[in-house]
Amino acid sequence: MSKNKGKEDKGFLLAEIAQFVYAALTMLLILFTWTNFQNPSGLLWERVTMVSGTIALWVVYRLWPSKIIMLCRVGYLLLMLGHWYPDTYELNKQFGSFDNVFAQYEQSLFGFQPAYVFSKAFPSSIFSEMMYAGYVSYYLFFVFTIFIVFFRDYKQLRHVTFMIITGFFLCYVIYIFMPVTGPQYYFYAIGEESVVAGNFQDIGKFFSETQACLKAPGWKDGFFYGLNQLAHQTGERPTAAFPSSHVAIATLVMLIVTRMKMWKWLMILAVPFVLLCLSTVYIQAHYAIDAIAGMIYGILLFVILGGLKLRRCGG
Repeated sequence: MSKNKGKEDKGFLLAEIAQFVYAALTMLLILFTWTNFQNPSGLLWERVTMVSGTIALWVVYRLWPSKIIMLCRVGYLLLMLGHWYPDTYELNKQFGSFDNVFAQYEQSLFGFQPAYVFSKAFPSSIFSEMMYAGYVSYYLFFVFTIFIVFFRDYKQLRHVTFMIITGFFLCYVIYIFMPVTGPQYYFYAIGEESVVAGNFQDIGKFFSETQACLKAPGWKDGFFYGLNQLAHQTGERPTAAFPSSHVAIATLVMLIVTRMKMWKWLMILAVPFVLLCLSTVYIQAHYAIDAIAGMIYGILLFVILGGLKLRRCGG
């Protein structure tokens, strides 16, 4: 029994296997739609490079198994999300945009566009900073949660990492095949007059050639506003609006820490979680239905990926 356990410990993490599967699926997509890309060979090589990094760290762990090297393996997977996320834009821009459908449904559901009205209704600098602070706190939810599990209950690190990383990749699959750019991009494409009039036309492949978007609303001199703009310039693309991965992963993490009875961590995340959910609409990154779908999706991820198997966190 201990022998089998040792083999399991030195095998690939389920999160790493999820990365391999995602890389393979996207490689197949690139191969089947080769002529639609400007640099398909470059996209393939990037996947080979990232997967090779994962395999290299696995080899190091097999030779010198330790908690530090395990943390490096997990950290590498988290770091690579910064590439996989904007990469969805390269894959989905060939399919056009479903924003007109989502904006129209939003209009039918609320009678207006929450992403357009929200920031205008609360223009104060304090409220603006609260919203952007909530949005930036996103990284608390998965990065610091994994670190907390690493130090408090190392045995559950593999499963928690699997749930979070796989949750991201499942989101990315949706982003590729159902492209939604979000209000900040779509409203730029159709113009404010069309937004106010409720005229949500199909923009086709408008964003296959441009990444222009509306200027972010709120207090321009705010500290957290600046941090958000920096992150936006680094990795944001006209992609990945539905469902909101911010809300989905944050919801997943909230359920994880609740299941593991990490009450102190739950209290720390409670306010940022509420602010995060609101901020996705306030800064016009998402439609309100994206945030709602993100919550539902996060719950589904928790159930499907085995969240109920988690036990109370030790330490």
